[in-house]
Amino acid sequence: MKKLVLGAITAALMSTAAHAENIGVSMALFDDNFLTVLRNGMSDYVKTLDGVELQIEDAQNDVAKQLDQINNFVASGVDAIIVNPVDTSATEAMTKAAEAAGVPLVYVNREPINVDSLPDNQAFVASNEQESGTLETKEVCRLLSEKGKNPARIYIMMGELSNQAAVMRTQDIKDVMKSGECQVELQIIDEQTANWSRDEAQDLMTNWLSTSETFDAVISNNDEMALGAIQAMKAANVSMEDVVVGGVDATQDALAAMEAGDLDVTVFQDAAGQGKGAVDAALKLAKGENVDQKVYIPFQLVTPDNIAEYKSKN
Repeated sequence: MKKLVLGAITAALMSTAAHAENIGVSMALFDDNFLTVLRNGMSDYVKTLDGVELQIEDAQNDVAKQLDQINNFVASGVDAIIVNPVDTSATEAMTKAAEAAGVPLVYVNREPINVDSLPDNQAFVASNEQESGTLETKEVCRLLSEKGKNPARIYIMMGELSNQAAVMRTQDIKDVMKSGECQVELQIIDEQTANWSRDEAQDLMTNWLSTSETFDAVISNNDEMALGAIQAMKAANVSMEDVVVGGVDATQDALAAMEAGDLDVTVFQDAAGQGKGAVDAALKLAKGENVDQKVYIPFQLVTPDNIAEYKSKN
């Protein structure tokens, strides 16, 4: 009888193991503040689930490396794959590799170029980028109007040009300018990429300052670049009270800069929420369940007036 009981227990354990869900995750870059929150959000959420395991890899901003990771996940027999794309214009090959193997795939945070033609067992989880730059720019317009800056001269810092979010957030700025929803006339002095990087943004802002152009605002595609711009301006003794600076993501460093009076506006992008949404979508697809092919986690405007609500989120 004891042997039968032990055998039943062993069989049950083997059955549980056999049904464990294994998800391969390829992140564009580990060394990024926002993507770290996203990655940790997935890991923390999975810890609350039974029988789910993540294998997370760093693509190190290398498209070829990321495609290799996806092929390796397929070969290892994962139940689903989550991808935070290095280059959103290079996702078709990733979709084809997963589709050919019948492995569900979920893109997270960065919109793939083929988002409107994904197969039934693939999905996209993120926040709608039409909201991000729009919320940021409208608030920058309001603040410039309060300061009596009309027309207002602005610099635009863009993320990686291969990234759909950078393209969309920059277009959002121009759409607000054209829509008549800005209370002041915005005049773009220059727009350049700083590749989401604080260091590159500091260098870019230093170069802009060396031209001695007068300016009223810096609108950045993300917080890291906004922080780099702030560092450069403070090093050059530019009064932060005279310049409006905006970013996107509401990272902890950005909120600290806002509390210090340096950053005027940011937009909360729910990294942990996106991570949870991606895992949920991957698990449902792995079970053959239907999911919406576009799952959006709302953006939210963050200002000094409501900063307390966001200090523990990203």
